Amino acid sequence: MSGESLHKPTMDEVTKLRDMANKLRIHSVKMTTASKSGHPTSCSSMAEIMSVLFFKVMKYKVSEPKAAFNDRFILSKGHAAPILYAAWAEAGLFPAADLMNLRKIDSDLEGHPTPRLNFIDVATGSLGQGLSVACGMAYCGKFFDKASYRTYCLMGDGESMEGNIWEALNFAGFYKLDNLCAIVDVNRLGQSEPAPLQHDMDTYKKRLQSFGFNAIVVDGHDVEELCKAFYEAENTKGMPTCIIARTFKGKNFPDIENLLNWHGKALGDKTDAIIQHLQGLISNPDAPNLPIQSPAQDTPAVEIGGITLSSPPAYNKGDSLATRQAYGNALEKIATSSKAVVALDGDMKNSTFSQTMFKVDAGRFIECFICEQNMIGVGIGVSCRDRTVAFASTFSAFLTRAFDNLRMGVISQTNINVVGSHAGVSIGEDGPSQMALEDLAMFQSLPGCTVFYPSDAVATERATELAANTRGICFIRVGRPAVPVVYENNEEFAIGKAKLVRSSDDDKVLVVAAGITLVEALKAADQLKEQGVNVRVLDPFTIKPLDIQAIQENAAACGGRVVTVEDHYPEGGIGDAVLSAVATCRNVIVKKLAVNGLPRSGPPNALLEMFGISASHIVRACNDIAKM
Repeated sequence: MSGESLHKPTMDEVTKLRDMANKLRIHSVKMTTASKSGHPTSCSSMAEIMSVLFFKVMKYKVSEPKAAFNDRFILSKGHAAPILYAAWAEAGLFPAADLMNLRKIDSDLEGHPTPRLNFIDVATGSLGQGLSVACGMAYCGKFFDKASYRTYCLMGDGESMEGNIWEALNFAGFYKLDNLCAIVDVNRLGQSEPAPLQHDMDTYKKRLQSFGFNAIVVDGHDVEELCKAFYEAENTKGMPTCIIARTFKGKNFPDIENLLNWHGKALGDKTDAIIQHLQGLISNPDAPNLPIQSPAQDTPAVEIGGITLSSPPAYNKGDSLATRQAYGNALEKIATSSKAVVALDGDMKNSTFSQTMFKVDAGRFIECFICEQNMIGVGIGVSCRDRTVAFASTFSAFLTRAFDNLRMGVISQTNINVVGSHAGVSIGEDGPSQMALEDLAMFQSLPGCTVFYPSDAVATERATELAANTRGICFIRVGRPAVPVVYENNEEFAIGKAKLVRSSDDDKVLVVAAGITLVEALKAADQLKEQGVNVRVLDPFTIKPLDIQAIQENAAACGGRVVTVEDHYPEGGIGDAVLSAVATCRNVIVKKLAVNGLPRSGPPNALLEMFGISASHIVRACNDIAKM
């Protein structure tokens, strides 16, 4: 039997697929009219694509929408959520009557998709991110699970201008993700004006081909062409496919189709006439839906819990080692003990030490190159449906580029571990462009994020182990310079529990510091002791959650006098976290030492001195506050 006849739908299937597309349009119009908001015209342009995907092409089990063996679908143009909800309702997952709850405060059918719904893997709606996540899912399917499931990602043409999309296209082409099918809904119109290429399909095709894609241009409203294209995609080996669908915004909406100024608007008083028109296009409204294809249940079982270091830390107290190197040691150990652990990096693996994964299993390392947005998206993707425990690392400064991906990751309820190295002015001569001085503020602003700031090699290994077993986004801040080992190898660490490193019965000031500044704080404590002033030194270990009880109790024990010192800007770091912890305490004074200006290149110790966070500055601050 020829490929032509294999893909070709019967006339009955063609009729049902066309009818389904118009049913989906009707649902989208009714839903958005009921909520008096939404994007019905954006839904309408992709109706045939959704019909063919959900009722002809994709293989999934409706009763288990997130089963590991199902095909995956990501609606990257998340504003078209109503038609996605309608497809699942028509598939039988929930009653179609529930669709009328769109955008209500007590409904999970939100304006853009979120995983509050059991058929949504990741939140979308901040445009340009869906394809990166789809790349992670496809990478996992091809290289880790080695399973039959395929991944589909539908994007808008306006969205395709996002740089994040092109990072993902580069990744998919490089790794020849032939189990990935991207779809671009080229409906010509953006929100305020036409998209840059409008319907220049030849240019779209050339661009996709240049990234190593099998690019197929189709009439996006022709179900037979779509069936043929999806069949070709499934049978194309050695490269991903992108179906470039020429469509019209507001398709089948009289007096609205292909016209500007209808983006993001319910149809209002035009609703009844449009629904009547759409109903007239349906050949047999009472015909049963096409059967959904059953997936091959060949995805292996994965255990992502109970991950431990394969051997305990083995350092000599007083020896020095960079915490970034200790992270590499820990990664090697947890990867040895758990096959679920995978590592990603942005071409910094010999600086972040994530290359230690090669000692365990090179196949579990994903080189994402210098594309930080895509790296985080891929990490989110490989973590979906609990397929892996992902650790993504790069210079902490460059994670600012991926902040929106992380913000959306929170909404996605994602489970990913991010390791940022080369934090602060202590990196030295590389200069300010490489110095992460806002990363603690960034990650602390993410709801539910756990922020680790380990101060030595032992703490770093335990932070990595804890992160591997902690749901949600975890951030581990590690440094470039070697720092002394402070803790015994058998020291126990816990999230939200600080470590008292130096104390006496007559402490005048509580100093809270981490990483390189803990080293400086201990130097200062020695100098102050020689002057007859005892200070207490506290290592927070996690900045979020902060050990509020330890902060408050130790501040009280030191007469309410606190100095914080950090290799970070003053805003949003350790100092602000401590201030929040003592906000309800009477008679507490907090003096913040932080990088007090725009830094520059120079030797690390000189920079610590120049920017006010060295031992000498801590001594001065403690003497000043001790007199208050």
